[in-house]
Amino acid sequence: MTLRFAYNTNGAANHRLDDALDLIAGAGYDGVALTLDIHHLDPFAEDWAREAERVASRLERLGLGSVIETGARFLLDPTAKHEPTLVTPDAAGRARRVGFLKRAVEIGAILKSEAVSFWAGVPREGVDRDEARGWLVEGLAEVAAYAEARGVLPCLEPEPGMLIETLDDFAALDVPGLRLALDTGHCLVTGEREPAAAVAEFADRIGTVAIEDMARGVHVHLPFGEGDMDVPGVLAALEGIGFERLICVELSRESHRADRMIPQSLDYLRECRRAGPGLPQADTEIRETVTR
Repeated sequence: MTLRFAYNTNGAANHRLDDALDLIAGAGYDGVALTLDIHHLDPFAEDWAREAERVASRLERLGLGSVIETGARFLLDPTAKHEPTLVTPDAAGRARRVGFLKRAVEIGAILKSEAVSFWAGVPREGVDRDEARGWLVEGLAEVAAYAEARGVLPCLEPEPGMLIETLDDFAALDVPGLRLALDTGHCLVTGEREPAAAVAEFADRIGTVAIEDMARGVHVHLPFGEGDMDVPGVLAALEGIGFERLICVELSRESHRADRMIPQSLDYLRECRRAGPGLPQADTEIRETVTR
């Protein structure tokens, strides 16, 4: 089968959106993971719907599929990164996050995106975790129902340090229609499972996948070849479950060299597929190619 790859625009933050899309398409990707942000399809701009229609047309012309990402740092609050969240104590803040996720779903419907990905949030100090979980489930249920009504797949990403941190945390949720946004690198951070094993175990619940390199125990997204990720093994696992959705490269710290990282990352992934799992010499050659 042919795996399909996308590149996340949070790794092209210094480019205009159209320029980033051109780079991604020109490199040969199958899609884009579009992180909605103030400079990349601002979901709160007055003309957001018209801009979404324009971007949808451009994606169609470029032959790119899409996943909507919602991890913009200061989109909702310019004074606090990633706030408010679905577990913020303030009800108005949680409602604002839910409203944003609903807008992301609306944009996903316009773009015909494969999924909309989001996370739970970090509980504030002193907040009861059971109470926070109640807020979370309430918000997730509202967003998931809204997405289902619009034919969009809602996906929750376990994120290190957040209320839903591990795959077990995700599995314990009971929210109809909610799927898993699997970031394979996060498995190395939490140490809960090997990424390839996670792919196989959660095969029937995965809605979208992010991939990058990462060092064990350190939550820093790294270019391929600089961490501990068995990329060929992960790709083989995705092939093994017949995964047909976009596999999204997320290098949010590499915007300053996106012009190189965008094509080099896809080259690496293609070489990994040719090499196959368990071939360290081939992997060494790939590392040298990408890091030159």
